[in-house]
Amino acid sequence: MSDYVKFSLSPGERIFQRGHWPLIYWLGAWAILLLLGIVLVGVVWFVMLAVNMVTTNWAVTSDRIVVKRGLFNLRTRELAVDRIEGVSVSQSLWGRLFNYGVIEVTGTGETALTTPPTGAPVAFRRAIEAARDAARTETGEHGGAK
Repeated sequence: MSDYVKFSLSPGERIFQRGHWPLIYWLGAWAILLLLGIVLVGVVWFVMLAVNMVTTNWAVTSDRIVVKRGLFNLRTRELAVDRIEGVSVSQSLWGRLFNYGVIEVTGTGETALTTPPTGAPVAFRRAIEAARDAARTETGEHGGAK
């Protein structure tokens, strides 16, 4: 599998943080395979979950947040870090217990980007904020909510 985020970097652009699937999601996929593996449905379900997890990439770079999905049909969402207005983390009870959550990033206008369930979501949010602060420092902007 090619790494879309790395492939799409512009000159001088750096990756600050990569998103990753939480371990509990992989364990869930394996549990489904083990519990339903004898039945073809379990195998098909496992393959669908695994393909989704392997073909979905998301990361924070020095310039943008990128979410890429798809194997045959490529879908990407990108948001420039200098256009970010807010970042929120949503975690369910299970997400709190197993340290995963969904990050929603809002940008200027009606732009919004939502990540897949992300392991260590607070660290990912901090990386987004660090990239946003670095972009503001480069452009000479000061202030803003943290």
